[in-house]
Amino acid sequence: MNDNYEELVFDESEAIRFILDFIPKTDQNGMDDDTVQFVLDSIYDYYESQGLVEDDEATEAEIDEQDMFDYVKNDLVANEIILTDQQIHLILEGEFEYGKSIGIYDDED
Repeated sequence: MNDNYEELVFDESEAIRFILDFIPKTDQNGMDDDTVQFVLDSIYDYYESQGLVEDDEATEAEIDEQDMFDYVKNDLVANEIILTDQQIHLILEGEFEYGKSIGIYDDED
């Protein structure tokens, strides 16, 4: 994560648009703004569960991508939201690409 994270703004509406534009239309079956928003909330919950968020600000850390994927997938299943593993991976990748585009993450992340 970028050391200047606190100066950067993660706009959820912009992130959702970015992610849906990032994902090929053929992989968006059953996916809408609310679904992507749920995954973004689940990612934030994962960060909180790992102690990576303090006072609503993320701390710099290495993220176990498989662990985060499993967390998000379990959250989706628990809430009866159906996405394929591929769709989940694409949303996670889209969130990372959005973060890079606004400077939250860098290519080393």
